[in-house]
Amino acid sequence: MSRKPSFRVQHADRSGIALQLVVKAMLLVAFSLFVGWVFGAMAWGLAIGLLIYLILHLRNFWELDRWVRFRSVLHPPDLSGHWGELTALIARIYRRKQFHKQRVANLLREFRRLTAGMPDGAALLGPHNELLWFNQKAERWLGLRRKRDVGLRIENLVRYPAFIQYLQRGDFTHSVTVCQQEAQQRWLSIHLVQAEGSKQKLLIVRDVTHEIRVEAMRKDFVANASHELRSPLTVISGYLDALAEDTQLEQTWQEPVREMRRQSERMRTLIEELLQLSRLENSGDLLDDQTVDVGGLLALLKKDALSLAKRPAEITLQIETDACLRGAETELQSVFANLISNAVKYTPVEGKVVIRWWQDADGAHVSVADTGIGIAAEDLPRLTERFYRVDAGRSRDMGGFGLGLAIVKHALQRHGAYLVIESQLGQGSKFICHFPAERIVPRVSLSAAAN
Repeated sequence: MSRKPSFRVQHADRSGIALQLVVKAMLLVAFSLFVGWVFGAMAWGLAIGLLIYLILHLRNFWELDRWVRFRSVLHPPDLSGHWGELTALIARIYRRKQFHKQRVANLLREFRRLTAGMPDGAALLGPHNELLWFNQKAERWLGLRRKRDVGLRIENLVRYPAFIQYLQRGDFTHSVTVCQQEAQQRWLSIHLVQAEGSKQKLLIVRDVTHEIRVEAMRKDFVANASHELRSPLTVISGYLDALAEDTQLEQTWQEPVREMRRQSERMRTLIEELLQLSRLENSGDLLDDQTVDVGGLLALLKKDALSLAKRPAEITLQIETDACLRGAETELQSVFANLISNAVKYTPVEGKVVIRWWQDADGAHVSVADTGIGIAAEDLPRLTERFYRVDAGRSRDMGGFGLGLAIVKHALQRHGAYLVIESQLGQGSKFICHFPAERIVPRVSLSAAAN
């Protein structure tokens, strides 16, 4: 609301200035004509008056132009009238510009001091991924040179294959981890951030060597401990089986032996899942490249689910494509079995489970939806972590260890796929496996190969 009055005032000032200029010009013309009339040469009087008026304005313009060009070393000229007002206006604009320039310089100086003390490296990239600026940590970790590398494209300076693929893919929702030095095993996590509507990107670099080493030690410990526990557990299970089959065993020991057998079986299942997860985490590229009939595999898993004593009333399988997938059949079976088993466990008897297999332009997909207890929104990001259970007590009663979805995630990653979880507390859950199009094997190509 304050802009309109300001505009009116400025407009009135300009109108007043223009009116004053017109009045002064008319007075000058009248005075020149009067002087010329006195001397009997009105035309010469008017011409001389206008010439003097023009010379005065040209002098004021020359002094103003000279000051504008060299205002850093000259003082403003002492001009009168409208030229003085114009000089004062330019001086105010110049002082305001100097103030904002100094403010920006101070902010930039403070920003550089703060970024120099950052624990992470940072670099600013232009629209074509050219390097515009970087701090000291990025300079040291990425091997950059301040005077030499500014203006060059980042992919010509940081040549890690994983980072190049990450940059070309254009999906910056997650970071990429690269090994900087093979001998010393220094690991860097690189994350690109791009604001909406901006062509510039901020590159953030973190040294995650300690985290990687701790994670590797944890994985090795779990794998070694699980492997070493198999032999004594096998001996214990064997003796418990022998005791359970002994007809001379006292009645008071029969129930404790049965409970020990259940717990040993539970421990055996845990060890097997830990070893399977360790194999998936430590294995490299997928070597077992089979053609898997997903529809047939899901049909067998549905049959197994229907044979359970405690299950939902309705388990439906929707097969919308006859295509197959290239991959490891045992791993894919483990993925689908874990998802269906979870859906059956956490869905009440009056509920239902829907298994779907379909194909579209984005690839192939398997979903398992249920009408069970659902999952809270704050628990969804951590579901695929090992040993993470939403309700630890209930999961323990149902025989769960919190490893199933971790196995699912790593097995899908080995197939170039990923898992999406949709759930609302009290309304059920939906787990969707998205497979890339290059893993789809059409049924037509299988028939042609057989012929």
